[in-house]
Amino acid sequence: MLNLAALSLVAVTTSCAGSSHQAFPEVICGTRISPDLMRRLVAARDDFHELNRVDRSEAISAPCALLSGKDPVVKLHFWWADGPVNLRYMAEETGPVSGVTNAREIDFEYKAVVGTDGAVAAARCKSKAGDHFALTLQLPQIKLTDQTHRKDIEKFMRAYFPATVKTLGCK
Repeated sequence: MLNLAALSLVAVTTSCAGSSHQAFPEVICGTRISPDLMRRLVAARDDFHELNRVDRSEAISAPCALLSGKDPVVKLHFWWADGPVNLRYMAEETGPVSGVTNAREIDFEYKAVVGTDGAVAAARCKSKAGDHFALTLQLPQIKLTDQTHRKDIEKFMRAYFPATVKTLGCK
């Protein structure tokens, strides 16, 4: 009987120790996404929280970031524009909200480029600000020379971008 009680205590302690990291969020910057897709891009961290300046109803370009403590682990920038978006220019821009390293076009229902540390995608979207929408994804924790995440970034964007476009009511 004592061995059973000790075994139960060990099982409880082990399961609690395994949950020391906060679960990955199911909604990021207003878009529902599978936590499994995030898990491939971001190492388990504590204290996930969001800094969101996006106002979808006003269609004003703005950033949204998922942070762990003070460190940004996922940076998204929502862009509304009047006219088509130049993805290559956005990816190659060296600014803090659009640069993506080694961007390559992908075969996708939307215009999109994927790099080693992020991606950019665009779609037609009528709004107060114009007729196009673009989304930039940056992953500041990924080293610029690390090529191993490109497929995971693409998989994330193939799920996240259409879901975001749907939340915007784009057609």
